[in-house]
Amino acid sequence: MSTIRDKSLAPLGLQRIEWVKDFMPVLSALETRFRQEKPFAGLRVSVCVHLEAKTAYLALLLREAGAQVSVTGSNPLSTKDDVCAALDFLGMDVHAWFNATPAEFSEHIRRTVEFRPHIIIDDGGEFVSMLTGEHPEYAVDLIGGCEETTTGISRLRARAKKGLLPFPMLAVNDANCKHLFDNRHGTGQSTWDAIMYATNNMITGKTVVVAGYGFCSSGIAMRAKGLGANVIVTEVNPYRALEAAMDGFRVMKMDDAAHLGDIFITATGCKDVISRRHFEKMKHNSLLANAGHFDVEINKEHLKGLSERVETRKPFIDGYYLYDGRVLNLLADGRLVNIVAGNGHPAEIMDLSFAIQLLGARYIARHGAGLAPGLYDVPEEIDREVAMLKLNAMGLGLDELSVEQEAYIREQI
Repeated sequence: MSTIRDKSLAPLGLQRIEWVKDFMPVLSALETRFRQEKPFAGLRVSVCVHLEAKTAYLALLLREAGAQVSVTGSNPLSTKDDVCAALDFLGMDVHAWFNATPAEFSEHIRRTVEFRPHIIIDDGGEFVSMLTGEHPEYAVDLIGGCEETTTGISRLRARAKKGLLPFPMLAVNDANCKHLFDNRHGTGQSTWDAIMYATNNMITGKTVVVAGYGFCSSGIAMRAKGLGANVIVTEVNPYRALEAAMDGFRVMKMDDAAHLGDIFITATGCKDVISRRHFEKMKHNSLLANAGHFDVEINKEHLKGLSERVETRKPFIDGYYLYDGRVLNLLADGRLVNIVAGNGHPAEIMDLSFAIQLLGARYIARHGAGLAPGLYDVPEEIDREVAMLKLNAMGLGLDELSVEQEAYIREQI
């Protein structure tokens, strides 16, 4: 039985799901194929991804492909109650609701893995943490799984290095059809969509400080520049710092950027990227947003310690009223701003990411039992298949090497 908040919201959730399906042609093509093939027949699949319309389509497709499916959300503030209600209406096992407390969120995760899955689709390592920690008994039938995000893969690498990953997992985020598009273009667009919607502020002429210059943060910086902002990048990696400089951005330490910025955005996967000493230098009414997976990049305890009070100024914006009279505005409680205060990545982008998840899960179903525990790259043939399906859906052509050209490349010395 599902654990959701309001069943009456199902009609709106169904509308949202139907809308995104029209803009996810790769998943639609796979749905047609998998409905016949049933590659997950007899298998239980648990899904823990930001629970909104695009995720719902993935879950429904898994069921069409023969799986029994249980779904939860990977962030309590990104869960859409109407989508949960729609999935419940469609007979799906769902455990999630918006703004769950930490205890409720943990219980929703527990109920989803209590399903004793054969395959897991994870986002941030929530399933893996529970299945290797509090409830290893729920992993008794587990073959393996797929991890969606950069932060989750970092956690899996750390576990694997210590010998604490007892089953095979595919690093979906490292696939080209995931990080090249989802991270850069998806995060880049959806982060600014959310910030502009939440604040109703102009970006042109503002100084934007972007922490990090990986795939996510470089996409954010690129779009800030396109919106007319003056962009500063901060980095700890010398190669990425050089890349940012050669892409035309100012590069400096956060300590030096703190007094210059109007808008600060973190997307590093690390903690305490912006902390007390930075808050002490910031302008009155600066905006603070995080686009990393966990809400640890902007140190909220430090910010609260500098404040005489905290007030909600408008939806998704908390004003921290500092003792010296300045106000610093934290968006989305320091959580993933693009999903909490916005609609998340565009459907066309998640079409690629979830296609990798779907084909990755099929790979685990077929080959996982023969894999040693550990973290694996997504096979190249899966990545390429998704790219070709997307190109075909977009009506784009691709040149092919002739036999002579292939021989020339192979035989060069």
